[in-house]
Amino acid sequence: MYLTAAELPVREHDAPRGGRRCADALSNDYLNHFSEALMLIEIAADAPDVVDDLRDWRPIDYQDYFAQSQLRHAPQARAAYDFVEPGPREAFERVTRAMDQLIATAIRALRPPCEPEDAALVAGVTAPALRSLIAQASSFLNSGGRAVPCAGQAEEAQAVIDRLMAPRSAGQADISK
Repeated sequence: MYLTAAELPVREHDAPRGGRRCADALSNDYLNHFSEALMLIEIAADAPDVVDDLRDWRPIDYQDYFAQSQLRHAPQARAAYDFVEPGPREAFERVTRAMDQLIATAIRALRPPCEPEDAALVAGVTAPALRSLIAQASSFLNSGGRAVPCAGQAEEAQAVIDRLMAPRSAGQADISK
């Protein structure tokens, strides 16, 4: 059961209806946005036409995602986000920005002319880092904002981005390391 935005209490630690915290209404439906891109990146080597679908992908933050969503619980998910403490929220936003950058870089790397072997390398480099970031974000959302994402995750994603971009700027160097 979800609370309406009007029913959400004023303070984070208020626990209406059976002890549920306001921030517990956070929704991991937002992560579908990233998981869909991950799936397309992973199949790009075998289905090059998915790159066209990936071109339509755009970064979107949590609040905007639910503002545009038709999900029944979207208003509660948006309202709950306001109850998350600033520090954990900023850590979550760093992770989502890292996912945005990683996906955007993979999309650029997959643009034609991208051979199937190169697409497989892009997926091989991108997928583990993106999965790790999605897991961090999922833990944060599922915990009601209590599980703070690891600080090093965004930096690790940047290293992956640098590896993805190196072949484009260094004459197609090996990114499989």
